[in-house]
Amino acid sequence: MAVDLIRAKNQIMKILLIEDDLDLGAALQRALDQANLPTKWVRRLSEGVAHLQSNDLSCVLLDINLPDGEGFTLLEQLRRKNNSVPVLVMTARDALDDRLRALNGGADDYVIKPFMLPELIARINVAIRRSAGQTTNAWQVGTLVIDPQQQSVSLGDRVLAVTPREFSILCELARQAGRVVRREQLLQRVWSGDELPSAGALEFQIHALRRKLGVETIRTVRGVGYLMPRS
Repeated sequence: MAVDLIRAKNQIMKILLIEDDLDLGAALQRALDQANLPTKWVRRLSEGVAHLQSNDLSCVLLDINLPDGEGFTLLEQLRRKNNSVPVLVMTARDALDDRLRALNGGADDYVIKPFMLPELIARINVAIRRSAGQTTNAWQVGTLVIDPQQQSVSLGDRVLAVTPREFSILCELARQAGRVVRREQLLQRVWSGDELPSAGALEFQIHALRRKLGVETIRTVRGVGYLMPRS
């Protein structure tokens, strides 16, 4: 059960790493995957732009010096378009002007190379929680508390038994509480790429969760997806 829960959790976060150094990029991708932060690694600015346009991301790790331009350019484009995805700038450039340009330009953090991996992972998790309005490791929506670290779900003073897939769905909906989560997004993140869910698989999981949580906890937005109200 513990292994299945961790596997389910892997579908929740999605990191985009834009880093041109082959050794560092490969090492970071492996380390982040092992830390339950599945990561897409690209080496060019143009590839990063393409992925930002076509994917729902939890966080972007952005190098400044890239073969086809500066990471600052991508950061400034994101913020001009009101894209609030957390961005952590990673660079060997430690000049005050660079740090100020990144932070004033909308970066959530500025990490100077070389860095320790545990610290980077902690900074990523902080940025993701902050972007979702959470101040602790657990996701809380009203009286519903979902704790990825403890792999637990509670409603008020009751601890609920949920399946790994139900847990994964709850985490995704809670992370975006108050917003509609598209059916396609849930299917992509909850079912692994080599699985083809049946037509009613997602509806079956949502129905099971409503029996445990109450029918108003997860609302259907017809033709679009599902919404977890903030309160």
